[in-house]
Amino acid sequence: MASERVFIIDDDEAVRDSLRLLLEAYGMAVQDYASTAEFARGYRTGGGDACLILDQHLPGSTGLDFLSSTDGAKLDLPVILLTGRADAAIRARAVQLGVSAFLEKPVSDDVLLASIRSALDGAGRGS
Repeated sequence: MASERVFIIDDDEAVRDSLRLLLEAYGMAVQDYASTAEFARGYRTGGGDACLILDQHLPGSTGLDFLSSTDGAKLDLPVILLTGRADAAIRARAVQLGVSAFLEKPVSDDVLLASIRSALDGAGRGS
């Protein structure tokens, strides 16, 4: 499991810290970012099994806007969208953009871990 990497983009530091602690307890390598811009500057493609946990509601943008941007279109890893406020339009757009899982906050540890495992077992976005 040590080769599994999870990237987290969430503007809430407490959420990032909580996710990091949980995932590291399961042997995953975690890198977290407060914004999509910060992630885009630091992310390099390749390097083994990885996925991205992406918050939908970010300051100045949304996770789905990022996925449809030039930087988001370059991603070669599955994406788990995490949101505190879901609606049918967000769900439909997430499906259209090929997210691996759509999870609502608060999400249980078991559901999150199962979604990560499923995403890592897939070949990429939309699998």
